[in-house]
Amino acid sequence: MRAMRLTLICSGITQGTRKHGFPSDEGLEERSKRLAHALRHDLAEPDRSLCSHALRARQTAEILGLAATIHEDLRDQDYGIWAGKTLAEIEKDEPEALAAWLTDPNYAPAGGESIAGVAERTGAFLDEMRAESGHVIAVTHPAVVRAAILNVLAAPLTAYWRIDTTPLSITDLRCDGRRWVLRAHGLPSLDLKGSPD
Repeated sequence: MRAMRLTLICSGITQGTRKHGFPSDEGLEERSKRLAHALRHDLAEPDRSLCSHALRARQTAEILGLAATIHEDLRDQDYGIWAGKTLAEIEKDEPEALAAWLTDPNYAPAGGESIAGVAERTGAFLDEMRAESGHVIAVTHPAVVRAAILNVLAAPLTAYWRIDTTPLSITDLRCDGRRWVLRAHGLPSLDLKGSPD
């Protein structure tokens, strides 16, 4: 039976997202760089590493010492016209749209992607990884991590906002070739050097 370990690492954040903004493609803030350096020495050597194409994800992977390949399904949610804006700006300009986004998984900002859309491509990524073995580390974003957890737990998308996914947090998933299980989720104080089984 094949053993697969998938470690999802949430990328560090940018100055824009620190201000409660919807991310645009910016580089990491200094604090995130320091936290990633501290985490680097606790990571097990993966058989393969992947990351989102976003600059903050690529920088996180590089600081962690990962020679990561970009995987399109790991990209952050597309926030459309909200990218680069703060939550306060959207609440002021589009309160009904923001309320819809927070309550309806099928709602997407203009030009953007819904949570249901993120969940669909995250499910496709997990299906792809199910056929592999060994240890894969993937640097991605809170939206993808939340969607992966919901997929593994077979939980409804309405539970999306009940999962707290902090910058540089670790989510450890295991698969026996048939089904995924959630081993751990949270801060980077986990046992990261364990075996895939």
